[in-house]
Amino acid sequence: MNEHARFPGGRAPIDPLLDPLDAILADIAINCQLPPGLFAKATGRYEAVRTYIERPDSPLAGNVICFYPQGSMAIDATISTRGTDDEYDLDIVAELDIPEWMTPSEALDLLEKALKNYPVKVVRQTRCITLRYADNMHLDITPSRRLRTPKERESVIFHAKKGEPTHKHTSVAMNAWAFAEWYRRQTPTEERFALALNKRLYAADGMEFAADADVHEVPEQTPLIIKSVTTVGLQLIKRFRNVLYANESGRIPPSVMLSCHAGHAASPGMSLSSTVIRQARWTARAIDAAASRGRLLNVRNPE
Repeated sequence: MNEHARFPGGRAPIDPLLDPLDAILADIAINCQLPPGLFAKATGRYEAVRTYIERPDSPLAGNVICFYPQGSMAIDATISTRGTDDEYDLDIVAELDIPEWMTPSEALDLLEKALKNYPVKVVRQTRCITLRYADNMHLDITPSRRLRTPKERESVIFHAKKGEPTHKHTSVAMNAWAFAEWYRRQTPTEERFALALNKRLYAADGMEFAADADVHEVPEQTPLIIKSVTTVGLQLIKRFRNVLYANESGRIPPSVMLSCHAGHAASPGMSLSSTVIRQARWTARAIDAAASRGRLLNVRNPE
């Protein structure tokens, strides 16, 4: 659970919809959120695929150590894919009990076999297996193997592009779990902001937000989808990136980089517009600093 932000002298943050610019940004943010109905559906699909992979006749039966969300799904920063309005990518890690000698290709093959006959389109990717649903939601399931290190869930994931020579296949160090924990510590739930934005989000989806004046009284069946001004600022920047690169080919600035910068720039209690500006400037300074040294931008997982 996120901790709740505290403010000097018990002062609550300003009404997030009081300033006209913040109100406009809030409406944009609500329109690019994963709607509450799809949020609940994504949670159900997460549980369903976990149960399927662990079924008794699965080649991975008894070999799934942990199943957890990563990326935007882990930090509640999911938005629609690229410039579209109805596609959502959700990322999951399947931490497997597999031997160290297993090759990257074999690890991906094993997960693909465990998902055989799953009732959606199953697509083998370079580092994950993608489940494509008819309503344009995608679940990317990435197999990992935990390392023997003191850090919790420090792992490797597997890179094995089909058709490439096996000498190009490799294992890649990863700790998505620790990154999400770090991000949540940096971005505590901001009560008044969360309450105001979630009420507006549920209303936009035609659903009632069953809560009293205090966010602590939100019942479990009414989850807080928006929790902090930092995360909404991050979603707005990601949405702008998606629209900007909608017609471009190749890679776009990765979400995990923007998420890391947002975590570093986090300052709970700021207005939404100030938060967006602060995050954008953080990334711009990082790019300028790398460019001035003639280097590519290098962003490391703080964990």
